[in-house]
Amino acid sequence: MKVLSIQSAVAYGHVGNSAAVFPLQRIGVEVLPVYTVNFSNHTGYGAWRGPLIAPDDVREVIAGIEDRGVFPKIDVILSGYQGSEGIADVILDAVARIKAVKPDAIYSCDPVMGNAKSGCFVAPAIPILLRDRVVPAADLITPNQFELGYLTGTEPDTLESTLASVDLVRASGPRTVLVTSVERPDREPGTIEMLAVDDHGAWIVQTPLLPMKANGSGDVTAALFTAHYRATGEASVALARTVSSVYDLLEHTHESGERELQLVESQEAYAHPRLQFEVRRVR
Repeated sequence: MKVLSIQSAVAYGHVGNSAAVFPLQRIGVEVLPVYTVNFSNHTGYGAWRGPLIAPDDVREVIAGIEDRGVFPKIDVILSGYQGSEGIADVILDAVARIKAVKPDAIYSCDPVMGNAKSGCFVAPAIPILLRDRVVPAADLITPNQFELGYLTGTEPDTLESTLASVDLVRASGPRTVLVTSVERPDREPGTIEMLAVDDHGAWIVQTPLLPMKANGSGDVTAALFTAHYRATGEASVALARTVSSVYDLLEHTHESGERELQLVESQEAYAHPRLQFEVRRVR
């Protein structure tokens, strides 16, 4: 499997491509990383150095990959945080060009906008762009519950309302949806859930909620779920493997006391997920 991953990169820590690439490689996926920024560290520290990469420069890198005749071999285009409207245009153009020569390639979009605790942390134009242009072009999306609500103009909280919101966003284009950070009032205390939906059904899995914030965990989640889903075609299998790997990564990070994801130290969790959580069909 070959994945063209168009995301940010940092030298210190693990977000964007710096979070997604190694777990994919560890499960045997060849990744072609294209950077949209090259920062010293993620912006959560409040200070960072390094350049934003101009959309035209990102486009040039992708064009160089096309020149090598690689497009017909690409199985997945993966994107995460989109810092500007220009980057979205570059990504959508790449998706169209790859699908023209590889019709069964899929576009997986993590529509990063914010979360329930922090609210929206991207430029005001980005959520509208994601909702109106990017998400409809995607085959698979991985929003959190907050982002799902924005994309659909709803306020999903219960399982039923979250499923209804998923149906709305699936009607706009993407047939497969992974909803992360699902928190519903009737869940067991101290837990959090993920929900996966495709044409064959809907599945949910519940894990303990670890008392920590881990930048980059969503990027790992989107990458692993996309790869497992592409490889198996089964949302339940992809969900089980992804949740197991990501929980172990977060648990190792929490136990370490470090702020940054213990991405390399947790590598066995990607290659050999323990499948310690039950995936339950809900539709």
